[in-house]
Amino acid sequence: MKEKVIIGYDLGNQYSQISYCTSESDVPETLSVVAGEENYNIPTVLCKRAGVNQWFFGRDAIKHARMEDGELVCDLVERARAGEMVSVDGDEFDAVALLTLFVKRSLTLLSMVSGTDRISSMMVTCKNLDGRMVEVLGSVVAGLSLKTKSIYFQGHVESFYYYTIHQAADLWQREVLVCDYNQDTAGFYRMECNRRTTPVVAFVEEAEFPFMDCREFPEQEESKQQFFAQMDDKFLAILKEVCEGRAISSAYLIGEGFKEEWMQDSLRYLCRGKRVFQGNNLYSKGACYGLREKLSASELGRSYVFLGNEKLKANIGMKVQRRGEDSYYALLDAGVSWFEACCTVEFLLDSDNVFSLIITPLNGRDIKQAEVTLDGLPDREGAPSRLYMEIKMPDKDCIRIEIEDLGFGELYPPSGRKWIESFEVV
Repeated sequence: MKEKVIIGYDLGNQYSQISYCTSESDVPETLSVVAGEENYNIPTVLCKRAGVNQWFFGRDAIKHARMEDGELVCDLVERARAGEMVSVDGDEFDAVALLTLFVKRSLTLLSMVSGTDRISSMMVTCKNLDGRMVEVLGSVVAGLSLKTKSIYFQGHVESFYYYTIHQAADLWQREVLVCDYNQDTAGFYRMECNRRTTPVVAFVEEAEFPFMDCREFPEQEESKQQFFAQMDDKFLAILKEVCEGRAISSAYLIGEGFKEEWMQDSLRYLCRGKRVFQGNNLYSKGACYGLREKLSASELGRSYVFLGNEKLKANIGMKVQRRGEDSYYALLDAGVSWFEACCTVEFLLDSDNVFSLIITPLNGRDIKQAEVTLDGLPDREGAPSRLYMEIKMPDKDCIRIEIEDLGFGELYPPSGRKWIESFEVV
């Protein structure tokens, strides 16, 4: 109970999950909301008891709402992302604050294995990680009052990648497929590796298909079986579109849509020449694996680089002179998440007012040079200028640099001039 734990938290609009690792464990475990069962899904909902400031979360929230003891609040992630104010029991609440309350309350489930004060680090994973979602997660984390500041974010696709590379090698020797079926959509992730590069580059292609709503199964048995047969036929057609011509080693079926046993012909097709698994805690476990690699990269983690949608897909650097010799100075490395990309550097620029950044894509495209001209940089009579540069990424395809003139020694004080430039990476 006193051992430090790291947490992989899968934050979903319908359900959330918590996986964890101790310092002694190699494989993450997932918290079950029902003792003795593999019931990992925590409904992402709150319920406020009518007339009092008492809130319930998850299964308890659903129970109290069914008892008409309070008002159920759903879609917390989507409403927080939209910046909504939510009306509950006659009061208005910020959806981000409600999402924070849910995450905070759900973490109390760790009391079954440890306490929240024993969390040494946490990785939050969710379906999409655009700028707005990163902002929401930052606000949520700030409101948790955890003792650790070691908290990170990654998307579902990256969690899939980290889960995959920590499985038996034969399961991902070729391509790997995930089908995530929830509500009325079947989403597919297909991972493959380019083993001709060093490190090996892994990337994931995504596809999404409208599908039959798994929340609306007919109650009458004969009608249900007919509905299941239609699902099976339609899913088989989708699988053929996704899999034909692909060398797939393994496939994972996750999501609430696969709880019922409706797959017949489609499952037989999927099992041809590949291993097929069904479960629903892949993302939270993948978040744990990703967090362990971030904290202390293994030899396996160093041998692969993942280039997902949230990743910088090029190396950024500049040519410099060191001890009179030309050399390359790395600023940002490909594979870093765009929202974590940051670099600061001081350098001397000779009497010219122009320098270049070197952008080297990992997709085989030509190396680019982004020229930076510092208009208004003082002429210092042949003396160099000392410059401070900060590089960040406002989104996944753009780098933004801010440069400040620091002068040069006592003879040339700082001018106070600043420059801001942006460049497309792709």
